[in-house]
Amino acid sequence: MSKVDGKFHLKCKKCNHIINDFAEWFSFKQKCPECENKWVDVEYSRNVQDVVEKIKQNEKKPESFWQYFDFLPLMEKSNIISQGEGVIPVDRWDFFEEFAKQKYNINCKVFAYRNDLNGGTGTFKDVAAAMAASVLKENGVKQYAVASTGNIATAFSHYLALAGISLSVFIPSDALKAHESEISSYGQRVFRVNGDYAKAKKIAAEYSEKYDILLSGGNTDPMRVEAKKTMVFEWLRILGELPTVYIQALSGGTGPIAIDKACEDIKDLGLFSELPRFIMVQPDKCDPMTAGWEKAKANNFPDGWENDYPILENPVTAIPTLATGNPATYPIISQLVRKSNGEIISFSEDDAIDVARLIAFETNNQIGPASTIAVGGFFNSLKKGLIKDNDLVMINVGEGVKRAPEFMEQMIYTTKTIDSINDCEPSDRMKHRNKLWEKFV
Repeated sequence: MSKVDGKFHLKCKKCNHIINDFAEWFSFKQKCPECENKWVDVEYSRNVQDVVEKIKQNEKKPESFWQYFDFLPLMEKSNIISQGEGVIPVDRWDFFEEFAKQKYNINCKVFAYRNDLNGGTGTFKDVAAAMAASVLKENGVKQYAVASTGNIATAFSHYLALAGISLSVFIPSDALKAHESEISSYGQRVFRVNGDYAKAKKIAAEYSEKYDILLSGGNTDPMRVEAKKTMVFEWLRILGELPTVYIQALSGGTGPIAIDKACEDIKDLGLFSELPRFIMVQPDKCDPMTAGWEKAKANNFPDGWENDYPILENPVTAIPTLATGNPATYPIISQLVRKSNGEIISFSEDDAIDVARLIAFETNNQIGPASTIAVGGFFNSLKKGLIKDNDLVMINVGEGVKRAPEFMEQMIYTTKTIDSINDCEPSDRMKHRNKLWEKFV
């Protein structure tokens, strides 16, 4: 089938060189042929005003994020690989609104973006994986490689298997066994590296070079960014406005990159007034971006501040999906955070279980370890005065708990061991509520 000419092109963010399509981009090994920069924007020939009509179609829930096909970098709809991802619920968390009002006298609206309900693997990574699988299929790619701490590898394994593409996955030594199991179950190759995520990325790059196999471009990969930007369109479709605050657990940071890209695309349409303030949250046992940000802020952001951040060798953390000790995206993420008047903060891993129990009690939903860091960031944001009156806060629930059985086991808190009926008595679940809130109140 012939391709639709001129739907989009790629433009180097450094030298503005134009790359015609993904076939050309892949032939250049995902580097600008003029300056070797690896970060490009996708620009579309369709009038961006047309996206408004898609956003306004809020009477009926679309089937997937592919309803925005005209503004996604795929030529033919016949190449779409999809399992209903990207059109997930936005839940109102009024119990957090009550907390903010009672403890801090702040009137705000709080929403949770339920990526744990994505149709593929139930994570924030499904839209990116669906896009990558579709683009790779369209361009005849049969082998692909990725380095990951867990979620992106699992999502890519799932979607690329649907597309008939073989994937080689490089995971660090502390990656969860459940991730490895799921990746392997799709018939995809797993390489568990004796070392941290930085070493996994290094070996993956060497593997890509040795066997001439495309390697995932990471957090600035145009396939990932273009897919994830649709969350902005969805917020406008569902809520009619953008959040003023966006909170996300931070490892690499495609989320803020994608949000900024979407806002740049539609900035002239009058759909929003300003970029959401990005509050990026890292676990306290692996928070090099937080450390770099705090140092820069303390020194009033001197020249070159965005390149000054610590590197943690083999970080020991209970949340492996956030274990990026050498955050190569910090120069990009930190500048986006500053542009949005946001912050990069930390949250204690020791409190993650308390957060998970509280959310399960209040919402009847079980969030994953990384999601607890994002939710914990809401509490710390209130403490630090980062949330203001009339803010609309969006918390990214990046994943559920299904791949973290050991974490799930720690959720147990109501069990009583008994010997006989004499040790039993009825229980009122509401009696647990004050105890669950105690740490945060």
